[in-house]
This record gives sequence, C-alpha cells and structure tokens, in this order.
Amino acid sequence: MSEMITVDLTLNEPIYDETIPAGEPWYHVVKAGEVLRIVDLEGCQAVDTLFYNANDVTERYSAPQTIVRQKNIFVETGTELVSNLGNTMMKVISDTCGRHDTLGGACSAESNTVRYALDKLDMHSCRDNYLLALGQMGMDKRDLVSNINFFMNVPVEADGTLAIIDGISTPGSTIELIALMDTLVLISNCPQLNNPCNAFNPTPVRLSIYKPF
Repeated sequence: MSEMITVDLTLNEPIYDETIPAGEPWYHVVKAGEVLRIVDLEGCQAVDTLFYNANDVTERYSAPQTIVRQKNIFVETGTELVSNLGNTMMKVISDTCGRHDTLGGACSAESNTVRYALDKLDMHSCRDNYLLALGQMGMDKRDLVSNINFFMNVPVEADGTLAIIDGISTPGSTIELIALMDTLVLISNCPQLNNPCNAFNPTPVRLSIYKPF
C-alpha cells in the first residue's frame, strides 16, 4: 500500500453539503484533490456507492483490482479504490467505522425475490436507484459494476458464504475519501427493509465535499 495521504480539514468549510433522504440516489463529481465526507447520521445505514472517471466513464471502480491492491476484502483507512485500468480513483484518509463491504453487491428486485419472497419484487432497490441516476447521465445498465457498501457489515463465514448482519456503524460514523482523479460518485442510500444492513429502518446520510488548503 502506498504512503498514507493526510489532509487537514479542520480550517475550511464544505463547498458542497447535502443530506440525502433514506432510499434515494445521489451523484456528484468530486474533483481531484477534493475530499468527500460521508456521515451515517443515525447509524447502521448502508451507503451503496459506485465510482467513475468523470472525464471518461468507461474507466470505473473495480472491486477485484481494489481487493488485490489492498490484499483485503474490506475497505478501511488507507484503502485505495482502484479502477478497471489499475489507476487509484480515491483513497480513504479517515474512517471512524473501521469496516466497509466490497463483496455484498447492491439489492435488486431479483435478489429480493430470491432471498426473501416473490411479493418483494416491487420493493424499491439500489439497482433501481442506480439505473435511474445512470439514465439521467446518459448511461445504462451496461455501466453497472460491483459497488462498495459503506458502513455495511458483510463478514465471510467459516464455510465461505457471506452473511449480512447488524451494522457496526453508530450515529455520526464518518468516512472521508480524497479524489486522486476527477471522480463521478454515484450513491444509492440503500432502501433495503428485508435484512439488518439498515437495521430494518433506512435513514438519511450527510454528504459533504471539501477543498483542502
């Protein structure tokens, strides 16, 4: 892992600051050198997130390359988010939660019916949010890739299966990422009601962007 980047955010005000309601999509470009802060306002809220090169969206976050670079399936302080071209897109510079998921993926109508019940087909999902936002940006389902689930607890069991269990984030848990390229960040503030990733009660998150001195 490369040398740790440190940034002083204590003396400046955010250039962007918004609270995203539970279950809603959001997207914004974080320019190179800027810092994105994500705050889990009430705790135990999964924040499903995708990353694209804002200047060429065919370059996008790669879960396999990120895991290989870190030799770790979890995101934590110091983790580099690596693109499909092997470039570092963003880097985690601060994290008060301590664990974020790279394997669990995003909920969808299809996965809700397979995991829970056929009558869950019409429930709102992260995949719906992604497709809505991608369409607004001139992209489509071919541009969907594996996502990061910030604040989501997905341990690997002894038999190799993934478990979705109660989150470990608490009210005010925060992660900060510095952009190393102009990065289009796409978030689905997860609406899932069928498992404990949101404590069965999706809640808002706060998103702020800083331009460090």
